[in-house]
Amino acid sequence: MNSTPGTSKAAAAIDKARSEGRTALIGYLPAGYPSVQESIDAGIALAKNGADLIEIGIPYSDPVMDGPVIQEATNKALRNGFAVADVFKVVEGITSATNTAVLVMTYWNPVVRMGVDEFSRRLAEAGGAGLITPDLIPDEAAEWMEASDRYGLDRVFLVAPSSSPKRMAATVQASRGFVYAVSVMGITGARTTVGEAARAVVDAAHAAGAERVCVGLGVSRSEHVREIAAYAEGVIVGTALVSALTDGGPAAVGQLMADLSTGSARKEP
Repeated sequence: MNSTPGTSKAAAAIDKARSEGRTALIGYLPAGYPSVQESIDAGIALAKNGADLIEIGIPYSDPVMDGPVIQEATNKALRNGFAVADVFKVVEGITSATNTAVLVMTYWNPVVRMGVDEFSRRLAEAGGAGLITPDLIPDEAAEWMEASDRYGLDRVFLVAPSSSPKRMAATVQASRGFVYAVSVMGITGARTTVGEAARAVVDAAHAAGAERVCVGLGVSRSEHVREIAAYAEGVIVGTALVSALTDGGPAAVGQLMADLSTGSARKEP
């Protein structure tokens, strides 16, 4: 993977967790939900309760990868007047109050509409670590590759059970920070089990040269974290945290992250 110590905030956070015998915990929250300030407060709660990285999602009108919980949250943010530029307020609000690396997860269209260079510059100025781009593949990402190098941003691409060996290798090579392994085919949502597919995708990414692989989609309980910690460098939790935010506000987000962190100790296979 094209990452070197000192140039990647995400890699540094994951490596720090690894040095402490843990898998990194990454918490996802949608920007602007229920409001811009509450999403900042929830992000700070994540950072104070065990999150090694924070992933802030940009609400999008056609979120093909998101399940009903996240869709409803993002739709509410949009109804409340969320604008794409507000994501920089959320990122800056969290990074100015914590030392936790913050990445933005976004479909590619909002970045193109703002301008790839302008978006990248503003993200860097807000203290952001980089972008996770679920619908952008490396061979269509030349402009983003240039901008991410220009502004020192991480670029996180996704791999899935359906990724061919060729696609896996190209994605690992293009990524900086970590590779995002989708554990199941389909949309986001809390599940009772994570399944063997997650391990197979992580193993394939490692075999293709990835130093850091983080697993997302379906993680909702500390036992999931414990299971994934045996073979992945990071665990991404989304839907469960959004549900906690809906039900109990930022305090509930912090409480759930604290509970999830009890499963993060790594037991090497």
